[in-house]
Formats: sequence, structure tokens, C-alpha cells
Amino acid sequence: MMWWNGVGYGMGWGGWVLMAVVMVAFWGLVVAGVLALFHSMRMDRTAPFDPDGRAREILDERFARGEIDAEEYRLRRNELRARQ
Repeated sequence: MMWWNGVGYGMGWGGWVLMAVVMVAFWGLVVAGVLALFHSMRMDRTAPFDPDGRAREILDERFARGEIDAEEYRLRRNELRARQ
């Protein structure tokens, strides 16, 4: 019965504290990994980035407001399509 009074092969307080810290760190990393996995799966990957999309919107708005005529609208729209 030399294990109960701190003599022998028992683990001291430092060992218990270290074991608890390592266990908390391990489970924290597991939870962070699972959250990162779900976050990457939730990202919208269906709509590709269209850099000319905003340019076309501005062109459409300018044409709708009457700032440019139909000929200039067609010319600029064709230039945007040619860049793709």
C-alpha cells in the first residue's frame, strides 16, 4: 500500500496537471478541425467570380439612365465579351 501516500510509482500533481492540459489541447484541436471542415464545406462554390459582371451592370445602368446611346452600349458590351 505504498501507492496511497505518494511513495512508489504514482503520478504526482505535476503529471496530473500536464495530462489535463494535453487532453484539453487535444480535444480543442479536434473541435477546431471539425469546425474548419464544416466551414469550408459551407462556402458557396457554385458561383464563380466574374470580374466583368460589375462592369456589365454599370454599363446597363448607364444605358438605362440615357448616359450612353445604343451604339456605344453595343460597342462597349462587345468589348467586355471579347475580354473573356
